[in-house]
Amino acid sequence: MPLMSREANLLNVTPIRRALVPGVAALAMLLTACGGDAEGDDNGDGGSGASGDYPLDTSLEGEVAIDGSSTVYPMTTAAQELMTADGSPIQVTVGQSGTGGGFEVFCTGATDISDASRPIKDDEEVPVCEENGVEYTELLVATDALTVAVNPDLGIDCLTVDQLVALFGPESKATNWQDIDPSFPDEAITGFIPGTDSGTYDYMASEVVDPDAEEPALRSDFEASEDDNVLVNGVSSTPGAVGFFGYTYYEENTDKLKALEIDGGGGCVAPSAETAQDGSYAPLARTLFIYVNNASYNDNEAVAEFTDYYIANLATIAAGAAFIPLDEDDYAATQDALTGIGG
Repeated sequence: MPLMSREANLLNVTPIRRALVPGVAALAMLLTACGGDAEGDDNGDGGSGASGDYPLDTSLEGEVAIDGSSTVYPMTTAAQELMTADGSPIQVTVGQSGTGGGFEVFCTGATDISDASRPIKDDEEVPVCEENGVEYTELLVATDALTVAVNPDLGIDCLTVDQLVALFGPESKATNWQDIDPSFPDEAITGFIPGTDSGTYDYMASEVVDPDAEEPALRSDFEASEDDNVLVNGVSSTPGAVGFFGYTYYEENTDKLKALEIDGGGGCVAPSAETAQDGSYAPLARTLFIYVNNASYNDNEAVAEFTDYYIANLATIAAGAAFIPLDEDDYAATQDALTGIGG
């Protein structure tokens, strides 16, 4: 599809917001029902970036390689499945090696798109991309409420930021919940946390536990996995257990997890779409990204088609995958960044 046509389409999207849609078929029906109008009017609920009239080229074939964040994985997978349901024959492969693992292959040119739950690191990952001649564009795709969850039988409802540090910090020796607060239950702490390649690990370590550390880290005696489902299962099946992961994974497992409220200084606040967007769920509200290889976008029509479709239908895809859609300003910035890839 010519670049001008893609740009025109990106400027003709209809902002919407919908509740969680169970299944890609239902998501496809939702997208079709939403339609789109040239005015792009807002329904007032704060989500932006969806259009049911994207001019998908169902004759265009090709391949797109994606890897990276396990947090963003469900959203990118939803975009791929929805595009397939709309009739595209493009083959999109989506891996989930973690944000750091995704950037490792992306910066060598091995993938076209990298999912990320944090920005690319200026001191480590950017130089690798530069050495390999990989120019890229960062696209903000959703907001997330990083969720600290416990076994539902644990009698704790809220943690302060200082208590998060005492629980997850690299120097923590806490083995019982009463080590964190004497008023907490007398129960052993078992932890399940993301692996070190995860952007979710990086966010907790660098933005919450110790923003000033040269090498932010978390305690090493908790069980770690790059697979968020492993963390969910560990927390839900272990008395006294705690873990953290993206809001999507909590939303999918509310029947077997309890999300803790977080006191960032203004009182206890529960994770939700509203509290993440309005900033009250501090400091665990965060932004999610995809990084697009500029050369792949400009030289591979399949990559351009998938990326444009993804962004044109962003709010529907985000809400359908249980993420928090962007507000109007952030979505406009994402549109501008995307249209700039082609120069």
